[in-house]
Amino acid sequence: MASITPPAIDGLCALAEESRLYRDFPAAIRCLEASLSSPDAFPLSPLLESQIRLRLASLLLDHTHNLHDAKSHLERSLLLLTPLPSAPLPLKLLAYSMLSSTYHLVGAIRQQKHILFKAIQLVNHSLGLALTRDEALMWMCNFQSQMASALAVEADYPGSLEAIEHGKVAAEGTGSPELKVFFAASELHIHLLHWDDSQVVDSAVQRCAGLWEEIPTYQKPRCTGLFLYAELLHTFYLLRTCDYKTASQHVEMLDSAMKMEMQRLQKVKEINSEILSIQRSLSQSDLHQMDRFTLEEKHGRLCEHLKAETGLDADLLDLDYEDKLYLAPQPMDGEWLPRNAVFAVVDLMVVMVGRPKGIFKECCKRIQSGLQLIHGELVKLGIVDGVTEVNLQQSTIWMAGLYLMLLLQFLENKVAVELTRSEFVEAQEALIQMKHWFVRFPTILQGCESTIEMLRGQYAHSVGCFREAAFHFVEATKLTDSKSMQSMCQMYAAVSYICLGDPESTSQALDLVGPVYQIMESFVGVREKTCIIFVYGLLLMKQQNLQESRIRLASGLRIAHQQLGNIQLVSQYLTILGTLALQLHDIAQAREILKSSLTLAKTLYDIPTQIWVLSVFTDLYGELGEKENEKENSEYKRKKEDDLQRRLSEAHSQEHHYELIVMERIKVQSLHEVVLKKIETTPSVRTDLDIPESVGLPPTQHASGSRLRSSKRR
Repeated sequence: MASITPPAIDGLCALAEESRLYRDFPAAIRCLEASLSSPDAFPLSPLLESQIRLRLASLLLDHTHNLHDAKSHLERSLLLLTPLPSAPLPLKLLAYSMLSSTYHLVGAIRQQKHILFKAIQLVNHSLGLALTRDEALMWMCNFQSQMASALAVEADYPGSLEAIEHGKVAAEGTGSPELKVFFAASELHIHLLHWDDSQVVDSAVQRCAGLWEEIPTYQKPRCTGLFLYAELLHTFYLLRTCDYKTASQHVEMLDSAMKMEMQRLQKVKEINSEILSIQRSLSQSDLHQMDRFTLEEKHGRLCEHLKAETGLDADLLDLDYEDKLYLAPQPMDGEWLPRNAVFAVVDLMVVMVGRPKGIFKECCKRIQSGLQLIHGELVKLGIVDGVTEVNLQQSTIWMAGLYLMLLLQFLENKVAVELTRSEFVEAQEALIQMKHWFVRFPTILQGCESTIEMLRGQYAHSVGCFREAAFHFVEATKLTDSKSMQSMCQMYAAVSYICLGDPESTSQALDLVGPVYQIMESFVGVREKTCIIFVYGLLLMKQQNLQESRIRLASGLRIAHQQLGNIQLVSQYLTILGTLALQLHDIAQAREILKSSLTLAKTLYDIPTQIWVLSVFTDLYGELGEKENEKENSEYKRKKEDDLQRRLSEAHSQEHHYELIVMERIKVQSLHEVVLKKIETTPSVRTDLDIPESVGLPPTQHASGSRLRSSKRR
């Protein structure tokens, strides 16, 4: 290679910047790498070398999966800058911030905490010397936020909250309302991960919502990322406390904000494209002066338009702006989740609040939308057919885990929708997909195994394989530490045992229900309580304790109707209560209750419940001597039974039917120890959304790497 002189280095750096602006990132990386290969005759100054390495590391982090080289460049840059008296302090702090983010991504949390401690010390010592008060406060916000994320990964929640408290103090000093919201949302995030006091969590929710209202109205449109972050956290809280009515209102706001952001993003892309085109034209040396003047005027107008849309000058706009939803101003220009991941979570929230209401058309549309988004992102990460977690690079594991977890949550909801609609083959296909993803990525998706077992149980129960269903529900309880998940699966297993009908199975159901019934008031929200009361009422009815069963079930119905809004559960409650009313010879009430139940079951396309209600109606008409109604009802019931039998036969004939119901756990291939270590030491392989719903997803035992944000300063 020919000798590279200092002017040549300047040229390479300029060419790298031009390539970056035109989004030719491989060329930009090659130019910067070439500039670092200067022979000893023309050594780079430490300051220049560190600057080049920082620029190169930024490109590697943002546009490649080469975390190892990025980390090496950042470590070398910081080594050069630390002893250099002439080095600008903001450059040193930038190096600390980027290296901290990189350590976070590779799972080197101990090194990250060490770097952050040194950075915080440097900021404290530099206040009033090399940094103004406002600069110091902003950098302090940045580093305390990263420290909170690092400590959350280690499940050190008190430490994380302490770091957030320091960040809140700094944010107060800046007077920035959006920074106050950011730290309030971060605090709420930690409380949601480690829910140990409902009053504390509720206070955090209210504080975050109140601070958002303090942001001036004209600033709010530029805080979309922060709004979506805070609103999603609020929605997770409402779903966990089973306040579905209020959650629906927040989901509507989220959906509206997402759609507006997508429209705004399209505008930004179009403006950016025009600006780049004009810049290319202006770079031509033979451009006529009048044409140059016209283009410069147009360029100025476009830049003003861009600033109006983003709040940033065109030359300060990060090239990754189109891919991110920023949470706070620079140097805290990180994100919570990538833009498409946030959009997928919003789609998931629409499904979560719509499914219990039976709004299946919209749910299916959003499930499809979310799955398409996620599959597109997985392809970008190189996760295509045949790729397993053994093949994953260290740098892709965090993001892969995030999208894979979301993928399985969408499929989980698809299974639930299809089982409710008695579309057993569709449910089977979605469940098989879940199983195949788990087999390919068993370590990353280990928290989902209990959910898959539970869904296998629900599928088996739906197609009449009650003993197999009970087996899978019991297995699901063994695979999770979540008391909520365990209680729900125990209740599902109890129902399957009750359906078997023999004395031994009924005894097994009693053994499952009794202990859980004693602790049902201890759960957050009422999801578990309504399920437990339902099963307990069934057992009381089976024991012929009709009056007590009626009282218990009536109390459960009120909760299910007023708080959960789950019309499938309400329909089933009504069916049992109608049956009880008939057995207690309260004919008038039985008729009214059963009419309501049948209406809801029809709304849900829930054929088994419809048949159940129609069977009770047949008994009712027989007792009343209404022969015509009894005959008409019996014919309608027979049609429904024929339809159900056709669906069941089709499901039983599918090649994957036995694979799903067979009474054994999913077998996965053991991974090499090194691969296991690589995946397990990566901080953020789970989303930790902890969204409660009728099917349920267990909260993970440790904090995910819910990267509260990644604070890389470009």
